[in-house]
Amino acid sequence: MLGRDHHDVSGADSPFRETANIKDGSNIMADMSVQCFAGNAARGMSLVTLHDGGGVGIGKAINGGFGMVLDGSERVDEILRSAILWDVMGGVARRSWARNTNAMKTVKEFNINHSQEYKITEPYLVNERLLNDII
Repeated sequence: MLGRDHHDVSGADSPFRETANIKDGSNIMADMSVQCFAGNAARGMSLVTLHDGGGVGIGKAINGGFGMVLDGSERVDEILRSAILWDVMGGVARRSWARNTNAMKTVKEFNINHSQEYKITEPYLVNERLLNDII
């Protein structure tokens, strides 16, 4: 069995650690861990978890984890290819949408390298000067 309790990039929401670099105000929500949990369930993982804790204390983090029984089948290999990629890139996408510079660069490269199979929506950046003029 392959498993983990949470993956910091997308399976953990904690404004004290994992999601501290999300600057759009949503770092206190549990959207990434819930999406990670739901995505892994939809992709067919043997075990999916949504739980509290994660090293920063009870009530300070929400985590989504998984477990997969490895039976050597092509079906399991396909689930792992899809779910592990989802597990990681979901968190990178979330940080990109919050305008994290490194995440935006990673998403752009991912979209180029995986253009035949996947597409992560890239954020539309506002012209700061125009926004300031309006406000």
